[in-house]
Amino acid sequence: MTDKEKSWAIAEDVARMAGVSRSAVSRTFTPGASVSPKTRARVLEAAKTLNYHVDINARNMIQGRSTFVGVVTSALVSPFRAQLLAPIAHHLGARGLLPILMNADDPDQTSYALQRLLSYRIAGVIMTSGAPPLSLAREYIERKVPVAMINRAPELEGADVINSDNHAGGALAARELFNSGATRFAFIGPHTTHFSGRQRCEGYVDALTRLGVRKNRITLCNSTISSYEAGQLAAREVLADAAHAPDGVFCATDMVALGFMDEARRTFGRRFPEDMRLVGFDDIQHAALDSYRLSTIAQNTDTLAHSVVDMLSHRITDFSRAAEVRIAPVTFVRRATTG
Repeated sequence: MTDKEKSWAIAEDVARMAGVSRSAVSRTFTPGASVSPKTRARVLEAAKTLNYHVDINARNMIQGRSTFVGVVTSALVSPFRAQLLAPIAHHLGARGLLPILMNADDPDQTSYALQRLLSYRIAGVIMTSGAPPLSLAREYIERKVPVAMINRAPELEGADVINSDNHAGGALAARELFNSGATRFAFIGPHTTHFSGRQRCEGYVDALTRLGVRKNRITLCNSTISSYEAGQLAAREVLADAAHAPDGVFCATDMVALGFMDEARRTFGRRFPEDMRLVGFDDIQHAALDSYRLSTIAQNTDTLAHSVVDMLSHRITDFSRAAEVRIAPVTFVRRATTG
């Protein structure tokens, strides 16, 4: 048998070589199915010889269910996104589910891509922050496809949501900057268009207000994206007027904070924390590098991933169950940028 023939072996080939029925092959590769140890050994040996692998598509069709889950996300270049997708894949795999990744960065392709997911008879969909609008998620729910979301507003009936405690994270940043001696404050990030950014900003401003900081000493610098370049642009904007420049800055993400920090040091000669204090959000690996040592708010990506997969699994089993909203705690990680 050629290598090509071996790579495309089917269950009937395994049954013929092992001298068993087609159903015995199926039971061997079905978790929990009844098959004798002797038959199982013969089937597995034949499968190994033939390089046989179970046809998931065929099994899904026969059983009338799917093991595929669409994972719809954006900003795949984001280090935090990579830190989140890895545990999502792990927890899906632990439940016998397979992720199909869809990139939502291109709005012209998003609707088509989501429609394509339906062709796989997907068991459900996971949507991350910044991914497609809720109108597209609603289409899935209307088709009885379970939807679970991460760091999204809990506004869609029938969709389960797990959010980091973004409001509390903003408050942690405010107290750290205030206690480290800052007197003029700024928030940098998408606080008008993104749910998580808005929550972080509100928590930050609310906490500063409770600490007695006047509103005219708090600058809100909006950005449409949370990128390194956005942080650079924000630094040029808020530091241009030295007399009113903030000395305590909270950025919606670590990537924004790193861009802000580099631009502040290179163009304006700012030192951290001597001249300015800075806090990010996410605790990506870059934040701990010696060149930054950024104080930040850490999201627990494993908790987010485990929760979203757990809720989706329950929704797959019982589509009509009441929608659930979970909150994952965040923690402050103190490094050099706040002293």
